[in-house]
Amino acid sequence: MSAPLIWIGLPLALGVLLLLLPGERLVAWLGGLFSAALAVLALLVPTDTAINVFGFFSLRIDSTLTLLGRQISLTPAAQIVLVLAYAVGAFWFFGGLATGNARRLVSFGLMSIAILTASLAIRPFLYAAILIQGAVLLSVFMLAEPGRPAGSGLIRFLIYQTLPMPFILFAGFLLSGVEAGPRDLAVILQAAILLGLGFSFLLSIFPLSTWLPMLAEQHAPYVVGFILSTFPTFALLFALNFVDRYSWIRESDGFFEVLRFIGLLTALSGGVWAAFQRHAGRIFGYAAVAEIGFSLVAISLPDRMAGLQIVFFMIVPRALAYGTWAMSLSVLREAAEDLRYQSLQGLARRYPIATMGVFISILSLSGVPLLASFPVRQVLWQELAVQGLGLAAAMGLASLGLWIAALRSLAVLSMSAENIEWASQETPAQRVMIGLGLLALFAAGFFPQWAAPLLANLGSLFSQISR
Repeated sequence: MSAPLIWIGLPLALGVLLLLLPGERLVAWLGGLFSAALAVLALLVPTDTAINVFGFFSLRIDSTLTLLGRQISLTPAAQIVLVLAYAVGAFWFFGGLATGNARRLVSFGLMSIAILTASLAIRPFLYAAILIQGAVLLSVFMLAEPGRPAGSGLIRFLIYQTLPMPFILFAGFLLSGVEAGPRDLAVILQAAILLGLGFSFLLSIFPLSTWLPMLAEQHAPYVVGFILSTFPTFALLFALNFVDRYSWIRESDGFFEVLRFIGLLTALSGGVWAAFQRHAGRIFGYAAVAEIGFSLVAISLPDRMAGLQIVFFMIVPRALAYGTWAMSLSVLREAAEDLRYQSLQGLARRYPIATMGVFISILSLSGVPLLASFPVRQVLWQELAVQGLGLAAAMGLASLGLWIAALRSLAVLSMSAENIEWASQETPAQRVMIGLGLLALFAAGFFPQWAAPLLANLGSLFSQISR
């Protein structure tokens, strides 16, 4: 048995099967349990190592599968990525119990995670661009709502995530002849320009991030949250593969300084614009823009290993905040039909748990103490302050914008001209799922050390960068 069949083939097959099953709750339970089982299996069973199962027989999972002349390899070093991918997937799929759109989310979401996992495992790694494009096309089926025309946000998302592929593939073609020892400066310059354009679109770097708030404004918040939680993360890992593989990129004069500037500009654009929005969905989109910027800033730190660890330590707090926030927005959207501030006024009196979910999630992403993102955000802030107080102030301004957005959202949801009694109208499933999300945000903030043994060595995946 091979690891790609278990963590890629089986999720693809189950995703197709779940489309045929009746009942949203059944699909959510099956998808969540299967994804959690894959995460536990990746944590406990190493590849390329024979293990004794209950003393009866020996089991060995091969890390590599050859398919159509290409190798798909899930090495032991990549297993923590599998744990994170499928554990986060289980969190989102179980959340479908509270939002009611589980079939499309779980089935296509499971297939998307499998394809994105394959993008990290395929060799030559350049083929990952094609797999990422396949996952983007699958996500269209998640976002397209029956009976509603495709919005401009979905169209722009598809365009902006498709444009990078020809740039990246052509750059890889140009670089294929200079991998051993790059001497043709003209070819390298052309490849660098193409890669810059490609990853600017793929990573949604400012000003190419306009599709995120538009998508969050026009489509189901929970589906959008899943996409914003997974696609930028895998795109970032794909970009890191390029930096790790080609020495001329990471050794270029000023590369990491330019990356730091771009990251801060992206974070500022997201955080500051979030503070002025009058639509709760758009705030969600701008928060995602800010998170992309923070990740780029972390990669640019002079201590490369510390920067990579910060990037990986961001994944779980971000997923918890996005999931809790998206569930809460889904509840409010169902009650108010849209997420404009004028439609949300006073809903805190009828949906207090969803209101707290929105408020606490934004505060967590802004780096407020005792919440999930605070420990890793504090480390990033300290590392950035060493490089200059102006840089740290810029990051603080981006976080301040999210903090203001949280306070404005709470004020709008709480104010009402009518004297409405406070009473929770969330369903039991919504109360439980949002409550668990809030509990997880506080638990991860109080006990950040739980993830250290699991995530500390993830930076070794990119051994050349972390030297």
